[in-house]
Amino acid sequence: MIKDFDKCLEKYAELIVKTGVNVQQNHTVLLEVSVTQAPLARLVVKKAYELGAKEVILRWNDDFILRQHVAHTDIDVLEHVPDYRLAEVDDWVEKGASRISIVSQDPGALAGVDSERVAAYQRFDRKFLFNLRQAGQANKISWTVIAAAGTEWAKLVFPELASEEEQVSALWDQIFKATHIYDEDPIASWKKHEAILAEKAAMLNKAQFKALHYQAPGTDFTVGLPDNHVWDSSRSINSRGEEFMANMPTEEVFTAPDFRHAEGTVSSTKPLSYAGTTITGMQFTFKDGEVVEASADQGESVLKSLLNSDPGSKRLGEVALVPDPSPISQSGITFYNTLFDENASNHLAFGNGYAFNIENGTNMSEEELEAIGLNRSINHVDFMIGSNQMDIDGIREDGTRVPIFRQGDWA
Repeated sequence: MIKDFDKCLEKYAELIVKTGVNVQQNHTVLLEVSVTQAPLARLVVKKAYELGAKEVILRWNDDFILRQHVAHTDIDVLEHVPDYRLAEVDDWVEKGASRISIVSQDPGALAGVDSERVAAYQRFDRKFLFNLRQAGQANKISWTVIAAAGTEWAKLVFPELASEEEQVSALWDQIFKATHIYDEDPIASWKKHEAILAEKAAMLNKAQFKALHYQAPGTDFTVGLPDNHVWDSSRSINSRGEEFMANMPTEEVFTAPDFRHAEGTVSSTKPLSYAGTTITGMQFTFKDGEVVEASADQGESVLKSLLNSDPGSKRLGEVALVPDPSPISQSGITFYNTLFDENASNHLAFGNGYAFNIENGTNMSEEELEAIGLNRSINHVDFMIGSNQMDIDGIREDGTRVPIFRQGDWA
């Protein structure tokens, strides 16, 4: 059991509101959280108001109710987004609401539900939250994604432990370790961590490679990078000039690829939890920037539904570098949760690219972004490809190569 769990949870809530979304006087805060995480939700709400928030809006979620809804609601109703709900999202965006997403869901919450119904629900979700996600992906608002230990998720990660209590405690322990909660001053620890990542991003921004070449077992892949691309790390700045931390934990530096240039074969190295389904053993073949072949050992129908969502879903919107010696990777744990697994592994993302990964991109129109090579899509889904056997070269304009990763670590 975790010593002083209540104290740790309070430190975690403080980190979320101060470092995660950096709540300021008169901010609106949007909190998305499971009903099973009420103790953490109460602390986050309390801390946000103590920092001067003028309102905290709660969106509760529940795995059981979601499964019943997706499995039984009339499919026309399932994917329909009423105007009043779209207006609600527009109101959040207009207020510049800081979005806190606490993930604790069962990775298999929708396993076994008809794939057409799951796809219909995904269409609803994408349409409902599209404007909010676009605002977040352009850093117009502050946003952070953090984790909490859910029972079903903990069972999947720690099946060897004898009781639910032990499993949940073990998962909380990993969450607290990864977010520096056991440190005396987690907020100061995050500032030091961010400085290290920012140094790597600065190195890559200076290099301005034209492409990256990945090699590992099952992967031989080259992806182009657009002119004036920007490598970013954990710290972001919103349109009000306020700093925030989009993911906690984070070990990555990332940028946007040129969606028109990707060639070769890529194999996943960790499971992907998507649409309530765990997808494993994924392999992709790219030609002229687009996936032309895709397969998976498990969850293939859900994967193909994702790829066929829109034209941009078969192309890439993010490339991210994470050294294999990162603490999450070295834990040896597969978390079945993208927030953690992407910070144990180099990864790519299908779908929408982030405008802030292009110099002056947040001031460009959609047409200008697409002309530069930034992918546009209703989706943004990360999948993990890294290992301790991966080599990555940066390719310059003249074709010369510079080692970036060797055997899964910075060269």
